[in-house]
Amino acid sequence: MSRTVGTNKRYSAHFDRLMDQRILEGLATDGDLQTLTDTEIGLGRVPLTIDPDPKPVVAWVRFGTVPILVDAEACRWTPDAVGIRFAVGDTEHRAWVWASAINPASAPPRSRRTA
Repeated sequence: MSRTVGTNKRYSAHFDRLMDQRILEGLATDGDLQTLTDTEIGLGRVPLTIDPDPKPVVAWVRFGTVPILVDAEACRWTPDAVGIRFAVGDTEHRAWVWASAINPASAPPRSRRTA
C-alpha cells in the first residue's frame, strides 16, 4: 500500500505568497521591466490624471519577455494606459501598462504564475 503526501491547507496561502515573491524577485533580477513608450501612453496628446492618493491594483507586468501578476498602486493614467508602482523586495519599480492589464485589488484573485 503506497502512501501519498498531502498538502498543508492551513498554510498553503502563506507558502503560495512566498513562492510568488521568490519568482518575482528572480524575474526582476534576470530581466528588464518593460514599460510603454511615450507614444503608446499618449503623453502630450491626451489628458493625464495624477492621483494624489494612488489606488491598489493587481497588474500584469513583464520582466524581459516573462509576464507576471503583481500587487501595485495606480498612480496616474491616460485613457489607455496606467502608470503603476510596486515593490520587489526593497526596490520600488515604476512602469506604464495598458489599462486592460490592471484590475482593482479587490477583484477576485487570479493565478499569479507566469503565462
